[in-house]
Amino acid sequence: MDTAEAPLGRREKRKQEIRSRIEDAAYELFKRQGIEETSIEQICVEADVARRTFYGHFPNKHALLGGLGISRLYNQSEPMLRVLMDNHQSTRQRLEAMIDYIESNFSGYQDIDRQLILIGPSAFAEDREQQRQIGNSSMASFTRLITAGRELGDVQLRFSPEILASMVVGTLNMLTTSWAMDSDYPIFAKLEEARQMFEQLICEDSA
Repeated sequence: MDTAEAPLGRREKRKQEIRSRIEDAAYELFKRQGIEETSIEQICVEADVARRTFYGHFPNKHALLGGLGISRLYNQSEPMLRVLMDNHQSTRQRLEAMIDYIESNFSGYQDIDRQLILIGPSAFAEDREQQRQIGNSSMASFTRLITAGRELGDVQLRFSPEILASMVVGTLNMLTTSWAMDSDYPIFAKLEEARQMFEQLICEDSA
């Protein structure tokens, strides 16, 4: 069984590496010259892949835009939370570090990120399976963080980990979308409010 699964794992890893290379190349081109001005041919040249390889990952440019938008929203949550859980001892510290990390990301975001974040959900509207996988992955990451806090004894027991994780994911998604829609949105002030809300509703009062 193990020997049969290992090659599949390697193929999947290679597939993800190529997909990431295409997304990274597209992002740099979109940032430099704009979305409409960038062609699939240019993306293939920048990523050093054949057109057939591109279409093996994305049926069209709109789908690629969706992939980039979703990755800006979700794909960083799993590695981020893994680092937080390794480097911080309490749930309160992990939540504080999470908001710090998100704030640092927003400090580096540009107009292209606003466009991609808004495009992402509509581009994935027809791909229900992809939506389900991404949503489940994000929820699972935050549920693990809260469950770990329960084991530490520093998370309140009034609400289930799943409900608390839904609150975190929903709030962060709402704030991100609001920022993408409004260039004057006070994202850092709202993230600080979210920090306080998370700590009050999730963390056990140590007093």
